[in-house]
Amino acid sequence: MTGPPGAAAPGPSAAPPATGPAHRAVPPRRALLAGAAGNFVEWYEFGVYGCFATVIAERFFTPAAAGPDPAAPLLAAYASFAVAFFFRPAGALLFGRLADRAGRRPALVLVIALMTLATTLIGLLPDRATAGAAAPWLLVLLRAVQGLCAGGEFGGAVALMTEHAPPGRRGRYGAWQSFTVALGLLAGAAAAALTASLLSPAALSGWGWRIPFLLALPLGLTALGLRTALPGPRTRTPSPEPAPAPAPGLGTVRAVVLGVGRIMGWSAAGYTFLVVLPSYLQSTLGASFREALIATTLANLGFAASILPAGRLSDRVGRRPVMLAGALAVALCALPFLHLLRDPDAAAPAKAAALLAAGATVGLLAGPGPAMLAEMFPSSVRCTGLGLAYALANAVFSGCAGLIVTALTAATGDPDVPAYYAGGLCALSALALAGLRGDDHRGPLR
Repeated sequence: MTGPPGAAAPGPSAAPPATGPAHRAVPPRRALLAGAAGNFVEWYEFGVYGCFATVIAERFFTPAAAGPDPAAPLLAAYASFAVAFFFRPAGALLFGRLADRAGRRPALVLVIALMTLATTLIGLLPDRATAGAAAPWLLVLLRAVQGLCAGGEFGGAVALMTEHAPPGRRGRYGAWQSFTVALGLLAGAAAAALTASLLSPAALSGWGWRIPFLLALPLGLTALGLRTALPGPRTRTPSPEPAPAPAPGLGTVRAVVLGVGRIMGWSAAGYTFLVVLPSYLQSTLGASFREALIATTLANLGFAASILPAGRLSDRVGRRPVMLAGALAVALCALPFLHLLRDPDAAAPAKAAALLAAGATVGLLAGPGPAMLAEMFPSSVRCTGLGLAYALANAVFSGCAGLIVTALTAATGDPDVPAYYAGGLCALSALALAGLRGDDHRGPLR
């Protein structure tokens, strides 16, 4: 049982887990680097996939295979995107339990190794013209593997960073998880933009799209080296705590559900503004591929710029006011933001500022979010609990964002669907965030 969600119990905030295997102390910056490196690789791949969704739709999901609807190939590509998210909860349970029972390092090493392998194989995968009907199924299989790994990545990485954070700095250390998400998405967008600028459209569609996926191999090997070098569990010493990590109980389930409510707005707004935006701009507003990538890069720059300051601010004033400000800002501004983007008379600097601001509002949620989730669970189920909450929120509200937004926009002809989706879920999330205790950031981790 976890006790009341968000409650804190005595104990040093930077202490290693009290149950499960004993752990050697890890220097805070070393824990930060090892945890953040894997997040960067994971989200680099997701950024690349989001940028190349239209190309992947053409290469793997043809109109003949997906149906007569011209939007069907893009919907199929987003469906394969969503598959990875629906495997995340299973990965959170599988690798989370491994991390809670055997230590953070084994789980983190395994997930980055499998993620790197799957991403590299996507870059080598034969398309439909070569492999026929098997091509989309192979892509879906690799996306499922990525989903399992991503589900285990968040819980282990956030636990590692927050458990070894200096006192009073959990917010800023946890914010590095989100910051490396932004860096990964920016790197993915930059790799896609550079590839598109160097190659002709025919070459980009034919083989050039594979290059950014293959770049995940050296990136992943670097992250794997950093994690392998972490100290592992040492021989168990006598402890008054029970040896095995207990299975999650009713209190954990309750905290997971509450955690999903608190971050579903973050999930929806993040994917609407930072990942789905390129395809939305192309399919709905008629933007070129390069214009869509520039817009996405600006939104991600705003996101990246606000994350670490938001995490630091939450260490001073609390998680609740910072995250509430972000959720309410998205709820109120999502619709005016899309109207500005569609206005042909709006100045380019105004549109650029709006894109930066949209990303920054998501950063207000993403900066304090990891520490907020870590503070909701005791060490014995922390990886499992926070990983599962994050995975479920992402599976439902992020993984389906492209699918839902594209399908509803095509069905209704209303270009404001993304604003309704992100703004509505952030409004609901604000209700859940209002219940956060104001002093959770001051107490030690349980």
